[in-house]
Amino acid sequence: MAKIITVYTDRKHALVNMSYIRWHRMSAALAALGHEVDIAVGGPRWGAFGKERGPEVSGVNLRKVRLGSVRWSDYDVVKASYDEGFRLLESLGGARHPFIITRLGTVVGPGDIEGILFRGTERERIYAAQKAMSEKSRFIAVLNEAARGLWRECFGRDDNVVLAPGAADSSIPGPGKDPYPKRYPLRCIFAGNLFWKTYAPEANAAAVKKLNALGRLLSARGIRLFAMGTGDAKGLDADLVTHLGAVPYEDTWNYYQHAHAGIELVKMGKFMHNNESSKIYHYLRAGLPVVSEDGIPNNNLVGESGLGFIAENGDLPGMAEKIEAAVLADWDRGRAIRYIIDNHTLEKRAEVYDGLIRGIAPAHK
Repeated sequence: MAKIITVYTDRKHALVNMSYIRWHRMSAALAALGHEVDIAVGGPRWGAFGKERGPEVSGVNLRKVRLGSVRWSDYDVVKASYDEGFRLLESLGGARHPFIITRLGTVVGPGDIEGILFRGTERERIYAAQKAMSEKSRFIAVLNEAARGLWRECFGRDDNVVLAPGAADSSIPGPGKDPYPKRYPLRCIFAGNLFWKTYAPEANAAAVKKLNALGRLLSARGIRLFAMGTGDAKGLDADLVTHLGAVPYEDTWNYYQHAHAGIELVKMGKFMHNNESSKIYHYLRAGLPVVSEDGIPNNNLVGESGLGFIAENGDLPGMAEKIEAAVLADWDRGRAIRYIIDNHTLEKRAEVYDGLIRGIAPAHK
């Protein structure tokens, strides 16, 4: 087995953002496979090395370590998450390690590309990080074939690019007390990032506009729309959409289990180029019917699980009709849950990395 350190951010964080959730959950999944895994967390500015330094970790072979005290040579493998994690690794001298696996949520190109959220200076910054990754990472993990193809176009090779799509927990908490207001007996939920205006103003404006429009259409059908997650929600119309804010990860399952449909939207344009929707995995794992706009790369999950519908992109009245149908239909939810457990769990994704590590990394002595 290998000794692994996982790196993403030195910022204070909680498990309310999917990127942080996946970082911690994947670290735990690798530890469960028998590797010794350290999660590297922020510096002294966080204060005492305790609860205030972020989520606690538990499990055999799993612990938190302070980034400032890491000796990279002590590890067989360094796993960095996203451009932020790789740049942090570089700044701390860890990018010289001979076995780096870098995971990306989105691959960007040298110019703006339709369907990719990041544009202008933000895209340039990410692309510069990708160029460094291409030179210093042994493996790059991406979400789908579109991402691998763009990487090949940009950097001339893809023989070290592996597919590691999103996933959900194999085991989740059972339903608890109904968290929704009783005056809304039929609930539809959007669980996702609304983006911050300072970071992605176009995406924030597009998401808020779509949610307000859907909220109005659903209200006329007796269905309340709820939005849950991070980002700037100031533009949401409170008469049409209830914003739940950022909910701790373990509590999100209860919201899914007491909802009647979960939705996904294309934030900008007609499609997403090489990103995917994490929330679809989680909706289906909870047995929640999904209605997703056409143009989401992993919409195939909806048909394969038999739990939901795909709506035409931009046709919000048609989407509202499908949401109502999803709310009222009699579904085989167990089939969808089994489909996720059999095919799309974090443990399944950890096996991708485990294969790379077992094939090349020496056992730590």
